[in-house]
Amino acid sequence: QVQLVESGGGLVQPGGSLRLSCAASRSITSLNTMGWYRQAPGKQREFVATVTSGAYTNYADSVKGRFTISIDNVGNRVNLQMNSLEPEDTAVYYCTAVQGGSRYWGQGTQVTVSS
Repeated sequence: QVQLVESGGGLVQPGGSLRLSCAASRSITSLNTMGWYRQAPGKQREFVATVTSGAYTNYADSVKGRFTISIDNVGNRVNLQMNSLEPEDTAVYYCTAVQGGSRYWGQGTQVTVSS
């Protein structure tokens, strides 16, 4: 079992930045992949970014060049730096981890981009 707790969401104006963080209950070096998904009102949950234990990163086309995913092995955290935010980025952001064929989810953190 892996527990994931997100933090860092909030309200930001278009063009602003936010940094999300996800704390894992176990060493992230034991996890195959960690990442972020998001779900906007009335839409399905969609992929945002992932990072593997080997530090290979992958991003959705909609966030490439604006978002950066990183891992903090000491703090057992995965972070998502979000820059140049747009109203279309408004969603609940979920942290996810994959280990041994099982996927785990956090409770989510709300990100609202509005003037």
